[in-house]
Amino acid sequence: MTSSPPDRPARTALDHRIETAVGRSVEELRQHRDDGLLDAPHAALADAHRDLVAAERDVGFYRVRIARLASSDLPVDQALFARIDRTLDQLAQAARLRDAKQTTAAAALEPIEAGAPRQVPRQIPTKDVAALLAIAQGAKLHEHLVTHRLAVATPTRTRISYAQLQRLEANGLVQRDSSQPMQAGQPVTLTDAGRAALTAPRRAGPPSAAPSPPPALPAVSRPRR
Repeated sequence: MTSSPPDRPARTALDHRIETAVGRSVEELRQHRDDGLLDAPHAALADAHRDLVAAERDVGFYRVRIARLASSDLPVDQALFARIDRTLDQLAQAARLRDAKQTTAAAALEPIEAGAPRQVPRQIPTKDVAALLAIAQGAKLHEHLVTHRLAVATPTRTRISYAQLQRLEANGLVQRDSSQPMQAGQPVTLTDAGRAALTAPRRAGPPSAAPSPPPALPAVSRPRR
């Protein structure tokens, strides 16, 4: 079935509510879902919204088809009436499916809307952002059999020192499975706080940069009496 290009997703009736609840655009939500950065409730919402978008595209497809049939140069005969009736039935079926998908997406959205407002994660250094992105793709902490040196292995070969890993753990951004032997590799994963830190809007400038104080006003000389 012909549909809208993937880079121009159809808008839905829930987009504004979703963006208000999650604090980001639906496009960013979908990208974070593809990157595996969402917790379970937000991932379920992203999946439900994706299905709703597909259903909305089908509704738009049949609407366009009806408009083309009505405005085309085809002979106005029983064959045209049959095609219009058939397309109207397809549009009605697509609308019913769209309504069902919208109900599912709304149900996934409600617990997120009802939850307490999420605290905006603090800004973290760029080096730690790179480490979190690498860990999100899979990481393990290994101990060398001879030197006993600890190192974090990632698919992207991003250098993550053990000290940096300890700092990320202390900040509650990552966790490791200590039940696994160190020689075989202890899996390191992001926590919910780590995923939130990655998906939060980032401010321009260094994280520790404080706002510049306003310029001092020039002193006003008092007139002499």
